[in-house]
Amino acid sequence: MGLKTAIMAHKPARVYEVAFWDPPKSGKDRSKGIVRTGTWASCPGFIDARYPFTTLLHQGLIERVFIADLNKNGVQIQRPWTIAGFTSDEKANPEYPVTVQLEHVDGTSSETIQARYLFGGEGARSFIREQLKIGIKHIDPISHVWGVMDGVVKTDFPDIKMKCTIHSAHGSIMVIPRENNMVRLYIQIASSTDPDFNPRKTATEEDVQASAKRILQPYSIEWERVEWYSVYPIGQGLADRYTLDHRVFLGGDACHTHSPKAGQGMNTAFLDAQNLAWKIHAVESGFAKRSLLETYEPERRDVAETLLAFDNKYAKLFSTRPPAASEVEAAGNNAGAEQTEEENAFIKTFKEACEFTSGYGVAYKPNALNWSPSHPAAQSPLVHPQGTKLRTGRILKNADVTRVVDANVVHLEQEIPLNGSFRLFVFAGKPSTNAQALRDLAANMVKKNSFYSSYARPDADRVSHHERHNPHSMFYTICTIFAEKRSSIEISRDLPPLLARYREHVYADDRWDRLFPDASAAAHAKMGLDQEKGGVVVVRPDGYVGIVVALEEGSGTVDALNAYFGSFCTKKLGEITAQLA
Repeated sequence: MGLKTAIMAHKPARVYEVAFWDPPKSGKDRSKGIVRTGTWASCPGFIDARYPFTTLLHQGLIERVFIADLNKNGVQIQRPWTIAGFTSDEKANPEYPVTVQLEHVDGTSSETIQARYLFGGEGARSFIREQLKIGIKHIDPISHVWGVMDGVVKTDFPDIKMKCTIHSAHGSIMVIPRENNMVRLYIQIASSTDPDFNPRKTATEEDVQASAKRILQPYSIEWERVEWYSVYPIGQGLADRYTLDHRVFLGGDACHTHSPKAGQGMNTAFLDAQNLAWKIHAVESGFAKRSLLETYEPERRDVAETLLAFDNKYAKLFSTRPPAASEVEAAGNNAGAEQTEEENAFIKTFKEACEFTSGYGVAYKPNALNWSPSHPAAQSPLVHPQGTKLRTGRILKNADVTRVVDANVVHLEQEIPLNGSFRLFVFAGKPSTNAQALRDLAANMVKKNSFYSSYARPDADRVSHHERHNPHSMFYTICTIFAEKRSSIEISRDLPPLLARYREHVYADDRWDRLFPDASAAAHAKMGLDQEKGGVVVVRPDGYVGIVVALEEGSGTVDALNAYFGSFCTKKLGEITAQLA
């Protein structure tokens, strides 16, 4: 999205390891209070993460980055207004079916607007959810009351700059390092397992500080200043629905609540919004059928269900012996090694936790966007070629490649911005092997009813020579990756004109990769594609793999792509789609 530089300019804390502190096991050491019992990598080596650390930054600063980017793109955020009511009636007004009443919080003014959509991302006490009469089911009856405090502290606790979970005879704390020498402390105040549990229990700032001092013994802690403090209950809840009419939607804490332990609340909310945004864009621009919006709830609700199940497991994991570094590396590097049943279960839980918190574990189930054997495109024998390591509904694997035009080493998965386009990664294998297949791919893509030409730009003849991503269509960007050294690739010779037009998206797969140290074309190997024959990988606008198709001579590759896109696009594509319709 192009926001990382602005976010990192705030110098957020980076967490590479998580430390675990518990009471000493030995009775004679009990007077020590707490001791470090282990550390885990925040993002272990078995996850092929581009940035193998956790970034921690104040939500308000992240919001400022978003607001500044919106301003740059001509969108103004109006505060402080609140929603007073809304109706949705597509029959009365098919174009702008949602009527919204807004009020300024000081009561000085009000406004009624007509909208195509309404998105309720206003938190766990969502007014929009209540008005829709959508219930919340609490998955786990155990709920907790937490005190959370941001501030600058003076302490001799050695891991204050690391993320920590601390268990002591006096209670539990989670330590979260922050920007500007701050630290966030989560202190559990009450649990529904307490005999006198009250979900409305509160505590003063001094009470929470006193509790933290007891838990951290034998270490000391004092506050130089407190930036923010709050007490709030946490329960694992999930909304019954995310929408009733695919015009008014819910997202974020309005539909799922959970503990703060894994730091997944805002991350999950971001992906809710991203998932819906690109789909609304595809529908409103005339590219996709309105039924595409029906994929939002099942995709994101399934992730929320996974989050709640994971959150429960993660909470238990915190109170369990952390694995030694050697165990983790053994699990990642030698999955077939014999281990005890207990160790296997523990490492499996640990790996699942790390994958989920890193984002690489998010997975969407089969639908029109995510190929499966029941998809209309499954009729083609070229779909999902044998050996591919890519899983549809999962994020595209990271890969370093060399850009041919300027010899820059780049991150392939980041080369196309989040601009609403589907990304077509043509892994072209060897130029000498696939010359005819590439010519046939281009020739069939420009046919009148193909997925590509059906959504051509009407102003294509006026597009700037310097347009990198969308010279022909606003809905597709093409990348071509050769399993060859950069010095051996000549774009005008090795590619037909259609693919050559994307000259700044032509790459050499010639970079070494630690996971495939012996591969001569590591990106092809990572994807599980033959380095001679290659294949075509379609990635959704949000970065998730949609379908993988073999690259073959003839029309078969484009026929399969027509069937894939035809399952959700507004136009009939190619002969296969016409027959299916």
